[in-house]
Amino acid sequence: MTDASLPVVALTLGDPAGIGPELIARVLARPDACAQANLVLVGDPWLWQAGQRTAGETVATEAIADLAQARGRRDTGRPAFVALDTVAQADVHVGRAEAAGGRSVLQVLDLCMDAALAGSIDAICFAPLNKFAMKQGGLRFEDELHHFAEYLGVTGYFCEFNTLGDLWTSRISSHVPLADVTRHLTQPRIEQAATLIYRALRANGVAAPRIAIAALNPHGGDGGTCGREEIEIIGPAVAALQARAWDSAAPFAGPFPADTVFLKAQAGEFDAVVTMYHDQGQIAIKLLGFSRGVTVQGGLPIPITTPAHGTAYDIAGQGRANPEATWQALRIAARMGAAQRRAAASAA
Repeated sequence: MTDASLPVVALTLGDPAGIGPELIARVLARPDACAQANLVLVGDPWLWQAGQRTAGETVATEAIADLAQARGRRDTGRPAFVALDTVAQADVHVGRAEAAGGRSVLQVLDLCMDAALAGSIDAICFAPLNKFAMKQGGLRFEDELHHFAEYLGVTGYFCEFNTLGDLWTSRISSHVPLADVTRHLTQPRIEQAATLIYRALRANGVAAPRIAIAALNPHGGDGGTCGREEIEIIGPAVAALQARAWDSAAPFAGPFPADTVFLKAQAGEFDAVVTMYHDQGQIAIKLLGFSRGVTVQGGLPIPITTPAHGTAYDIAGQGRANPEATWQALRIAARMGAAQRRAAASAA
């Protein structure tokens, strides 16, 4: 891939009081980082300098005025840097969730989404943020995904994917109380979540995705004696998916009891699991490899990724943060951004 054909990926520093700036410094210091994409870092100069100091790294960047200049860059052997002024250093206290940090995160992400809508970038990879800080800073939604969806004008189904290496998960309900899960459990939502992750896997380079659908109840409902959702909702959704034509043969199977489906996936039988609620998939993924997990924002018009772990306020500023999940998030953003760019070129 020539420099001019690399996808443009915007990177953000995340919550200024967390480990994000350090993680981005460690990732951009890798000798193979700029081979992944035309990388453009967006954020406050003082915060970027602080991240490099904490990481013990010095990363040369090319200053550009805005994200609209990113695609025309020829020197993609080093990251570009768009300098902003979103938060004063005096207003940031390392290790604390505060409104100033939340406002900064929202401002940077909104700028990146403006660039995506304008066609200036192909993907976004953001360092960890804190939902409480963002809500203090003006976030009106339950999480950043719903903010992205409204900002980008999404009217269809969207959901988070969580990935660990070659294993992906999506879910029917996300950041809702466990008591409300069954209100979100419908056949259309299951079909939409399954279709969305199938397409995402294809965009990530999986030619023939194999996707398992998890049950809701213990033992998959035990034939209706321990819940009827598998019989009345989940099973019919799987049958409807199996009846449709796909680019690969028989991509969907299930429902499988949730206490064994990840054993099948870990053994390589499936590329993804569609789960019914947040912890059903998240506990398994985080136990399998907490430091390598990635969250992909599914159903948006541009790929957006982030490490699945949080801001780790307890170790912020100490130079101890593991950059592996951020590195994997960047690689996924680059692959999906490249697929997005190819699709746009084919449609033109």
